[in-house]
Amino acid sequence: MRLKIIDKYLTKQFLKIIVFALIAFTLLFVVIDLMENLDDFIDNHAPYHIVLQYYIVFIPEIIKLMLPVSVLLAGLFVTSKLTTLNEITAIKSSGISIYRYLLPFVVTAFLISLFAIYFGGYVVPKANKHKVYLERTYLGRGVVHEGSDIYFQDSPYRIVTISYFNLHTEEASMVSIQEFSPKDITKMVKRIDAQRMKYDSSQHAWILMRGTERTFHDSVAQFNTFDKLTLKNLNFTPAEVIKKQRKPEELNLKELREYAQDRLDTGNDPTRIEIEYHSRFAFAFASLIVVLFGVPISANKRSGGFALQIGYSLLITFLYLVFMKVSQAFGKNGALSPVLTAWSANIIFFAGAVINLIRVRR
Repeated sequence: MRLKIIDKYLTKQFLKIIVFALIAFTLLFVVIDLMENLDDFIDNHAPYHIVLQYYIVFIPEIIKLMLPVSVLLAGLFVTSKLTTLNEITAIKSSGISIYRYLLPFVVTAFLISLFAIYFGGYVVPKANKHKVYLERTYLGRGVVHEGSDIYFQDSPYRIVTISYFNLHTEEASMVSIQEFSPKDITKMVKRIDAQRMKYDSSQHAWILMRGTERTFHDSVAQFNTFDKLTLKNLNFTPAEVIKKQRKPEELNLKELREYAQDRLDTGNDPTRIEIEYHSRFAFAFASLIVVLFGVPISANKRSGGFALQIGYSLLITFLYLVFMKVSQAFGKNGALSPVLTAWSANIIFFAGAVINLIRVRR
């Protein structure tokens, strides 16, 4: 019974600080962002209800980013407070080990991580879609003049991939167009690859330059090269190319997985999309990892107060994000697999957590 009372007490205090920290960080983010973008809202004559709506759909993204920080801060603060009041000493004297003391934090952080998978994988992308819509419609954002790695379905049986597009010159580089059979959409009947593609507004047609055209009939393939090829059956204009670009932050987990598979099926590199997909899971478990890594730091009595705990949490979070960004750079260059790229920061910090737990076992 005594252990159950301790578990309930620690879990309650832990959750209270997490909620408080999330509210504080969210308000801080909103105020800072509002001050930075106030001129944009005024210049674009955005109505008050649109500004309010914008920040409502922005909140899920803030919560996703600040959840690990809030969880770590809560764990450090609760443990530091108990250490200062000698309650940790009393708990150890009653025969409860440091591992048993950490159990409520670990279980709560694990449940939060499971929630974060769904929240970051489905709720946040849905909110981001609406946020991007508001930015384009009322703030004039997202109206860009160039893009890279653009991939979209031009018709039920045609897929277009563009490595780089410049809207100002209406010219695309490294273009691939794949057409599939209406009778069997898994069967490719034609593929066109070109180094450049430019739009001719007088003909309302796309001009492909320096490329190859392959046509497939059963087991027979025809191969032709061309210096110039005019296509009038493409169903998009230069202004629509960027709009067709799919942003990973707007895709949920299922859509990301399908997107990566589509890129693989059409002969394109899905590495970046796969890294994003696996990172959604890895970042969700950041709350559990930072608790295992950071909370034992406060288990021993030391000087310092709330400000010191904030410093610890920010430092640990900063180091975690640095490791994550470095691993992503290696992964996008092909040096690491997408899975290892996404989970390397968690693996390193989990190893650090094991070392910390061994150091404070007594």
